[in-house]
Amino acid sequence: MLRSSCALLIVGLLLSGCNTAPDYTPKPKGYNRIDLPPHAYQQLPAGHPYRFEYSKHARILRDSSYLAQPHWINVNYPTLRANVQITYTNIQNNPKLFNKMLEDARKLTGKHQIKASAIEENVLKTPDGKQVTVFELSGEVPSQFQFYTTDSTKHFFRGALYFRTAVANDSLAPVIDYVKEDIVHLVNTLHYQ
Repeated sequence: MLRSSCALLIVGLLLSGCNTAPDYTPKPKGYNRIDLPPHAYQQLPAGHPYRFEYSKHARILRDSSYLAQPHWINVNYPTLRANVQITYTNIQNNPKLFNKMLEDARKLTGKHQIKASAIEENVLKTPDGKQVTVFELSGEVPSQFQFYTTDSTKHFFRGALYFRTAVANDSLAPVIDYVKEDIVHLVNTLHYQ
């Protein structure tokens, strides 16, 4: 009798345990936490026909592409996997070269139209009076922020922000905003030699 009572008790517990649905709620999809350091700046080392202040959290690398000219550099953010490609051309008071550089800057931005949901163009004025044309691109584009500035006679300075990651731009938004603030500081402190 004791055996059959124990067997019934065990079967009853097993059956009652199987009938209760677990209380499970799936967690919403989340994003990795990105800790951004405070903004701090340092002067670009000498040796270029321009100077500016750039982030202390970045390093300057020489552009190693086969098309690179002597004063093309990258402002590289190793921890953020971001890179601001800087190109510089001495336009030598040549109107044809100046127009070609303007056309190239617009063409390079325009190549992103295939994936861009929007391209917003603005003109910023720096404290010393330079005009900087800025392109902010929305959507899943490889370059979210591009700019150029020129004195139209000698200097043509262009930059573009790129990330070495496949993460969607909406999850990169805080990093994009962080680097954009550094880029605005860069152009506000830009001076030609």
